[in-house]
Amino acid sequence: MEKMHFHAAGIDIGSRKVFVGVENSPVRCFETFTSDLVSLGDYLLDNKVTTVAMEATGVYWYVLYDILVDAGLDVWLVDGRQTRQLPGRKTDVKDCQWIQQLHSYGLLNRCYVSEGLIKELRSYQRLREDHLRSAAMHVQHMQKALIEMNIRLPEVLSQVHGASGMALITAILGGERDLRKLVSLCHKSIREKKEEELLKALQGHYTPQGLFALEQALKAYQFYQGQILDCDRQIDATLQKINKDKQLPPGTGGGKRKTIRHNKPTIKGLGDHLLKIFGGRDATKLPGFTDYNWLQLYAEVGSDLSNWPSEKHFTSWLGLAPGQDRSGKKNKNKSKGKPTVGQIFKQMAHGLLNSKYIGWGAFARRLRGRKGLAIAIKATARKLAAQYWRLIVKGSEFVENGLQAYENILKEQKERRLVKLAFELNRELVPV
Repeated sequence: MEKMHFHAAGIDIGSRKVFVGVENSPVRCFETFTSDLVSLGDYLLDNKVTTVAMEATGVYWYVLYDILVDAGLDVWLVDGRQTRQLPGRKTDVKDCQWIQQLHSYGLLNRCYVSEGLIKELRSYQRLREDHLRSAAMHVQHMQKALIEMNIRLPEVLSQVHGASGMALITAILGGERDLRKLVSLCHKSIREKKEEELLKALQGHYTPQGLFALEQALKAYQFYQGQILDCDRQIDATLQKINKDKQLPPGTGGGKRKTIRHNKPTIKGLGDHLLKIFGGRDATKLPGFTDYNWLQLYAEVGSDLSNWPSEKHFTSWLGLAPGQDRSGKKNKNKSKGKPTVGQIFKQMAHGLLNSKYIGWGAFARRLRGRKGLAIAIKATARKLAAQYWRLIVKGSEFVENGLQAYENILKEQKERRLVKLAFELNRELVPV
C-alpha cells in the first residue's frame, strides 16, 4: 500500500479527554473544554498537519469538528465500524494511532456532514422528532389512565388525542359525569355512528388516582405540543433564511399539495419553500412522498445529492442495499446499520403497502407474500430512494402509472415464460 495523506492525524474522542496521534510523535492528550480544543487545533497546525480523521462518537465531535474546520484543516468524520481494532488491543492511545494509520493510507471513508443553515435546520427537525416521540409516550399514559378507570375510549375512538378525545378528557377532568353531555362534545360523525357505543364506553369507575394520572398525562402531552410548535417556528424561520433571495420557478407552486395525515408541521407554504430550494423539482410526485417527509430528507441530506456518484452509492449509504460478505461458497448479508435517512424511506414504503391504486404498493405486497414483510419494505424503500436520487440529480420526471400498469407488466412476463416453456417442451399455445 502507498500513503495517500502524508500529514495526517488521528483523534479518539471521549467525554472527558481527547487523544491525538500524529505520525512520528508521541500521543498527546487534551481535555474537552473549549480552550483545550482550541489548543488541540493549534498543536495540529504547529506539527504541519493538513488532514484529520476522527470517529463520529455521539455528539462529542460537534464542537471539535467546527473548531478544526475553522482552523483550515481537512477534517474527515468516519464511521466507528471502519476503525475497529483487533481483539485485546483496545485503548484510547492505540485507537488514535490506528485511526491515523488507516487515514494516511486512504482506508477510511468520509461521512456526510451538514453545513450552514442545513445543519441548523436538521437540529430543529431532529428535536421536533424527539418531542413527537415524547408526546406519543404520554398519549399511551392517557390511554392507560382511562383503562384503569374502565373508560373504554381507546376501543371506540381511533385516536384518543384527536379533537373529540381531547374534548372528552378535558370535560372528564373538569368534573363532567353526565354521559349525554359528554357524548355531545364529540364530532357529529362520531355521534351518528357510535353514540350507543360511546355511552357504554364512558360509563367508567372513576378513582382519584386515575383522574390524577390522566391529568398528569394530559398536561405532559400539551407541554410537548407547545414544544413542537416552537420547533415549527424555528424551522419556518430557517427556511425563510434559506429562500431569502429565491423565487418559485415558472409553472410551479400554487397547486394543491398532498395531504399530510400525521404530525403536520405548522409552516405556511412548506411546499413552496421546498420547490424554491430544489429549483422546481417536486418530490411529492413520487408515491409515498409528502411535503413533511420531503422536509425530513432535506434536513438530513440537503439538496445536493451529487455527493453520491450514483443511485447505488446513495442506497448503499442509506443501508437499503445488501453489503458484501462473501468467502468461498458462503455469501452472507452484511448489515450496514439503520441510518436515519434509510428509516424515513422505510416509513414511506410501509405506507405504500396498503395503497390500492399505486403500482409499487402491488410490488410490495407481492414481495411480502414471497419474502416476508421486512424484505418487502426494504426493497420498496430502495426503489423510492433510487428514484428520489434520479429526480433530484438528473431531473427525470416520474409518473405513477398505477396498479393496472404494474399488473400488465406481470401479465407480459408470465406470457413470455409460457412461450419459452412451450418451446422447450415442443408444445403450442392455443388461446381460449
